[in-house]
Amino acid sequence: MVWFLSQIKDCSNHGKTQRRIMMRRDVAVRILLIHLLFFQVLSQSDGSTAPMEEKEKKALYSMIQGFVGDWWNGSELYPDPCGWTSIQGISCDLFDNGMWYITAVSIGPVVDNSLECSENAAFSTSLFELSHLKSLVIFNCFSSPVNQTTAIPSQDWNKLSSSLETLEFRSNRGISGQIPPVLGQLVNLQSLILTQNSLIGEIPWELGNLARLKRLTLSYNQLSGRVPASLGENLGDLLIIDISSNSLTGPLPSSLGGLASLLKFDLSNNFLSGNLPLELCKLKKLTLLDLRNNNISGGLPPSLQGMSSLQYMILCNNPLGGSMKQIDWKILKNLTHLDLSNTSLVGDIPSSIAESKKMRFIALDSNRLSGFVSVKLAAMSNLCALYLHGNNLTGELKFSEEFYERMGTRFSSWNNPNLCYRFEPDNGTGEGPQRVSKCRYGVKNFAHDLDLGNRAGREKTTHTCLDCIASTGISASSSSSIVGFLWIVTLFLMSFM
Repeated sequence: MVWFLSQIKDCSNHGKTQRRIMMRRDVAVRILLIHLLFFQVLSQSDGSTAPMEEKEKKALYSMIQGFVGDWWNGSELYPDPCGWTSIQGISCDLFDNGMWYITAVSIGPVVDNSLECSENAAFSTSLFELSHLKSLVIFNCFSSPVNQTTAIPSQDWNKLSSSLETLEFRSNRGISGQIPPVLGQLVNLQSLILTQNSLIGEIPWELGNLARLKRLTLSYNQLSGRVPASLGENLGDLLIIDISSNSLTGPLPSSLGGLASLLKFDLSNNFLSGNLPLELCKLKKLTLLDLRNNNISGGLPPSLQGMSSLQYMILCNNPLGGSMKQIDWKILKNLTHLDLSNTSLVGDIPSSIAESKKMRFIALDSNRLSGFVSVKLAAMSNLCALYLHGNNLTGELKFSEEFYERMGTRFSSWNNPNLCYRFEPDNGTGEGPQRVSKCRYGVKNFAHDLDLGNRAGREKTTHTCLDCIASTGISASSSSSIVGFLWIVTLFLMSFM
């Protein structure tokens, strides 16, 4: 009987547990239904999810059609572009009036489902009706300059002056013509990137009006003329200026010293001439100075020492001339990469360069440097590459064999006719830098190899303190042994006469 009552009690408890579980499930189902109903209400196509002005929608559809073609019917494909039928590359924001507006447009093959341009792509005036637009990016859209060329619109940009912050035309070889001066009216612009297009003509001085600009990139076009002085007069917030790989001419304006916030300065691969402006010393925050492949002359001004944050100084392939001693290199304590190759430098390599503790890369090749090479260079703990070939350096390289092994092909000193390296046959393998002669002491007028490229052609040295011989495998001692052997043979033959 007791057992029976306990079973009834257990069944009763089990029933209560089941009812509680069912009630919880019922509540969960009701909550889920409420959520689904709420989602259904929000996702209605009548605009309740993302209410937009009708003219905003039409401007968006018309603008996209201009790029991708008339076949594109936005009202049918994307009836709620800021809501449940969003468009790849199109972003919206909700404003205080409760309406959604287009704030970012990105056209071009960036990711899957991106809007890609047709062969007859064109700018639509509807673009300028998107009055809240903050970012416009056109990538690889006008890609063929052969079939059709297109110019950047020269009007109506002022309609976006209160909103546009980023304007980018990248890799559009079909975009030709000049940079419209009207872009200087985009007073809120922070990033202007017009790179890898086919733009021609001069850089408009009006771009100097973009006081809030932080990045200016006009590289890989066909721009000509001078760098406008206006760029340095009003762009105090500019962080990056890159106008490399164009056809700019003339000297750098001294006003560039006014770019107090500048971090990157790249005008490489142009035809710039004249001296380096003394005012560059005002660029206290600059980390990269790249002026390679120009016609800049006048030497290295001591004012360059003022760029205390500089990490990369790349001035190669310029007829700079002058001496490296114009600069106290230890002041540039943050310098990691120094490329002064083929800059017509003369004189000695200053020992102060070895005091740049962070230096990793030094290229001084193809100049007219002379004098000795300081052994302190090998003691630079972070140094990964040192190129000294093609100069008039003399004397003995006193670097260790371990240094040559560690650097490998990242060290070069060939084509310095009067330079040799220390050779200690009793210590290690005696391997030194490639195409450089071994030093020998106390043997004057010893024949040595001056044709280090192919190990051929011997001439007499004129060194007074040391002579150089090439790594031919025949040392002075072995040469003396051969001479002694020939005397013995001669005496032996004379005994039979």
